[in-house]
This record gives sequence, C-alpha cells and structure tokens, in this order.
Amino acid sequence: MPKAYVIARVTVTNPEAYAEYAKGATAAIRQYNGKPLVRGGAFEALEGEARARNVVIEFESMEQARRYYHSPEYQAAKAKRDGACVAEFVLVEGAD
Repeated sequence: MPKAYVIARVTVTNPEAYAEYAKGATAAIRQYNGKPLVRGGAFEALEGEARARNVVIEFESMEQARRYYHSPEYQAAKAKRDGACVAEFVLVEGAD
C-alpha cells in the first residue's frame, strides 16, 4: 500500500492565531502517526505563484491521512486557523 501525503501551501495573515492552530495540528499529526517531512523552511518558486509556508506530512496510507484530517482533534485546530491564513491543502497518494 503506498504512503500518502498531505501537502499544504499557506500564506499566514494572522501569525498569533496561526501559531495556535499549529500547536493543535502538531498534536493531531503525532496522534495519527503523521511524519512531517517539510514544515516551513527556505523555498524557491520555480514556476507559478509561491506561498511562504509549505508543509508536507507523510502518512502510512490515504485512509490514515483522511482519519487525521477529519479527526475531531485536527478539526478543532483547523477552526483556529479560520481567518488566519490563505491556504490550499491536498491529499496525494505516493508512488509504489
């Protein structure tokens, strides 16, 4: 079964509220056995529009990633980022 990746591209507009989101999201990632591979850091736009914060979280499967994203723990954290950023989140299945 291929691994799965939650990929987020984020422009933070309210750093204080986003920091509260990040605390809850980090706890949920651990609880659902996610492994952060990329979390912020230096970046370079090679094509198209870039966002200042880029995150890649690895999960053992698409189902496990869905359990994380739809969990009560993550949804409570997600509510804290409403209005604190502009973001795109995608779930991508990895290569075998």
